[in-house]
Amino acid sequence: MSELVLFHYPMSPFSEKARAMLGYAGLAWQSVQVEEMPPRPVLETLAGGYRKIPVAQLGADVFCDTRTIATEIARLANKPELSLSEQPENVQAFVEKVDLEIFLACVIASSDARLMIKLVRETSLLHTLRFLKDRVAMGRKARVRAMGAGEAKKVARAFIADLDERLTQDFLFGNQPCVADFSAYHCLWYACDLANKPWLRDYPKVADWMARIKAFGHGTPTEITQDDAVEQARQAEPRALPAAVDTQHAGQTVSIAPTDYGRDPVIGILVYSGATETVLAREMPAVGRVHIHFPKQGFRLKPV
Repeated sequence: MSELVLFHYPMSPFSEKARAMLGYAGLAWQSVQVEEMPPRPVLETLAGGYRKIPVAQLGADVFCDTRTIATEIARLANKPELSLSEQPENVQAFVEKVDLEIFLACVIASSDARLMIKLVRETSLLHTLRFLKDRVAMGRKARVRAMGAGEAKKVARAFIADLDERLTQDFLFGNQPCVADFSAYHCLWYACDLANKPWLRDYPKVADWMARIKAFGHGTPTEITQDDAVEQARQAEPRALPAAVDTQHAGQTVSIAPTDYGRDPVIGILVYSGATETVLAREMPAVGRVHIHFPKQGFRLKPV
């Protein structure tokens, strides 16, 4: 069985979500660490300019957004509880809210001077300034509701109180974790582990739940280079696709981009459009043909 390649960086909360799912799934995987912001020339070759992290790869198939990455982890490990489309509506609604509104609230409320000092110490002052400039530019292009630091902290604290009420069992929706647990976890990992916010002090049930998620670890990663990942794509062919559900733009050149933030478009040939996933094909001299997978939710497709 091929090992999933994950493009990530240590301080990325959505990367932590993927790493934690890989730990729960008990998978071996290949790790490629990338910069916190573009340019990422090798990844741009594989993912067509998609700018969010993480990105995953299996041979000549590339997966953008943690929803498609989670689906791949679920498939590889036979863990359907990690696939959002396999969950009931209440779980899907929870994840949709957490991955955008709650995540942004935790980031805004946690990104203070102490966190910036931590980034400077782990990288450099110049790197941190470039990072801040990139995030400010991305924020200006975002299409999400603006939220001040005070409001963000209230939203985050209310979320923790809600989790405390939900945790009548070991995990949020039962005695085993599902994709919702990892969505909630990555928000609080950023705030409480990375930014050292003491928000769980009065919520021991939430703290214990966080500890249970952390105990899964990160699976078994092996470091490889970006060139190694490109070579894997070059030597492979994209896997066979199921019959398309929506064929309106099949075979046409289209662009696809997130609808919230990081809205850099990817352009390619539409080769699949199903109920939960869209796939574009791209031909690049360095790798040949690759298929880039996107979730339907949170992305907009239009003809070029």
